Amino acid sequence: MTILKTGSVVFENIRKDFGSFTAIPDLSLTIEPGTLVTLLGPSGCGKTTTLRMLAGLEHPTSGRILIGGKDVTMLPAHERDVSMVFQSYALFPHMNALDNIAYGLESSGLSKKEARDQAEDGLVQVGLEGMGHRLPAELSGGQQQRVAVARALVLKPQVLLLDEPLSNLDARLRRKVRTDIRELQQRLGFTAVYVTHDQDEALAVSDRIVVMKDGRIAQADTPQCLYDEPVSAFIADFMGEANIITCEVLERDDNQVIIDIGGLHHKLHTKRGKVGQAKLAVRPGSVTLEPEGSSGLGGEIMTTAYLGDHVEYEVKTPAGNFFVIDHAVERFLSPKTAVSLGFRNRGLALVDG
Repeated sequence: MTILKTGSVVFENIRKDFGSFTAIPDLSLTIEPGTLVTLLGPSGCGKTTTLRMLAGLEHPTSGRILIGGKDVTMLPAHERDVSMVFQSYALFPHMNALDNIAYGLESSGLSKKEARDQAEDGLVQVGLEGMGHRLPAELSGGQQQRVAVARALVLKPQVLLLDEPLSNLDARLRRKVRTDIRELQQRLGFTAVYVTHDQDEALAVSDRIVVMKDGRIAQADTPQCLYDEPVSAFIADFMGEANIITCEVLERDDNQVIIDIGGLHHKLHTKRGKVGQAKLAVRPGSVTLEPEGSSGLGGEIMTTAYLGDHVEYEVKTPAGNFFVIDHAVERFLSPKTAVSLGFRNRGLALVDG
């Protein structure tokens, strides 16, 4: 199965109203051909509405949508050259896997033989060769998901849309299937727009992640930049937990600052932040716990929780309370233990409040 074309996606000043409610105030976004871009955010942030407008299931109140350079803003779904993989898979239960994949091809006018040949090729591409005779009920959740992806891809769309495609799978199977989807997208080079509320899923599959909040783009960047260089407290806390504390930027020199955290001076490599009071996001795994009296920020352990491969602590300090994840499970510090906190080089970022 060869994808013959792959298109860019452009949203230009898109607004979407539902009566008096504005779901998307003003959205502009470009998705490059051959990339997998994830729309991520909490419930009600506008990510699903954005995907539905791209699919032609909703139409914007104003603005333009272009696919492969063509204005499709008001075109119906079947004229947009996109295919969608739904959360529920939407497989026909009375048809076997091969017939499910071939259905769209036959509906588009191909002969039964041509449709079945291409459907067989689709099964091979998603790793289900020889399983075309099975009904959906005879397939695992991950296999059903791959049938749904194959059914969409055999239509050779410019853009593949995936709406919460792993939400019906258990945690272990989600990890495997997300790897399968990413490998398939990279191997075939199609453009994909992927919607999820799961941060780990977004980090694992994406070339770029668009984090949305209240219908607007809060930050759009690579997975690594989103995690390591969040621009706001919302992004820092949403993309993995973060302690948001107040610090003082004492000095700035090119791409480096000296910050004061409750009396402890720490060097931070960043282009953000001006001299003066600032907000600092600290990842729980970027805090080290040392015995009392060590150089660091003094604190006292308030609560502990043993979770097998790590221990979670809440630590009270002059700079505020810190949630700390410690992977050194060979030790277990009890509540009321006095400690000194240190900070690793990675996992700290100056953010907007």
